[in-house]
Amino acid sequence: MAGYQYLTYELLDEGTIARIMLNRPRARNAQNRGLLVELGDAMLTAEADDRVRVVILGGAGPLFSAGHDLGSREAVAERADGPGQHGSYGGHGGTRAGAEQRMLQEWHFYFENTRRWRNLRKITVAQVQGAVYAAGLMLMWACDLIVAADDVIFADVVGTRLGMCGVEYFGHPWEFGPRKAKELLLTGDSIDAGEAHRLGMVSKIFPAGELAERTLQFARRIAALPTMTALLIKDSVNQTVDNMGFYNALNACFTLHELNHSHWAEIHADKAPRGLPEDGTPDWRSAPPVLPARRDQVSGAAS
Repeated sequence: MAGYQYLTYELLDEGTIARIMLNRPRARNAQNRGLLVELGDAMLTAEADDRVRVVILGGAGPLFSAGHDLGSREAVAERADGPGQHGSYGGHGGTRAGAEQRMLQEWHFYFENTRRWRNLRKITVAQVQGAVYAAGLMLMWACDLIVAADDVIFADVVGTRLGMCGVEYFGHPWEFGPRKAKELLLTGDSIDAGEAHRLGMVSKIFPAGELAERTLQFARRIAALPTMTALLIKDSVNQTVDNMGFYNALNACFTLHELNHSHWAEIHADKAPRGLPEDGTPDWRSAPPVLPARRDQVSGAAS
């Protein structure tokens, strides 16, 4: 398999299981454009391979993904004009102006790609550890099943740190429930693996040191099912949720996300498409730590 720069791709068990690992541990597996494009290629590779029955998606290092890459040297270079710019900025709306540019780029590389992975013609299992923040939730939620380490936490901090109404693929009400989604978005607080399991978001919880092997064992059990049966189970559930409004809700909330960007870009002299400290949101680079959401406390920092 051709090598990737930002992830690894391996076939296990005579090719019946493909394991894709985000591989930017020093950047906390933040999602730069190169990683997302490579992930799209890897997903399509697994989908096209008739030997593959189950795809595992994980992240190398101490945490699964810190979300979108807002400021690493690689991400800045990818976006800037010049020879280092990623080729994806030369199309898909990248040469358009104003809100149209951002809307089309985010639709292709943050929204529709995630929805495409959700509908992949294989069973997918997210293997998550450490922390899953913001756009990390998107990658995880695109998977059919989620297996978590016992140390994992889940949070979307884009409301409290960037002034945004959630990420582009807005699965929050469906995954957390409506009121818990509002609480977590308005506070930026986190939930742990135990609560995620009680909510039905997480299927299994394993000790962190055993996560990779136990996830593989789980994937082997699923891979033993006939492929037609597995695919129709997946589609039966996905189509049911879509008929409950999931598909249309995603579309509607993506437009609200873009409206949120446009609001900030309109009121800022430098056109920054996110909330700034003068708007009441802390600088995301020095924001306070994420705290646990506790049912009997206003803030997880309280004693």
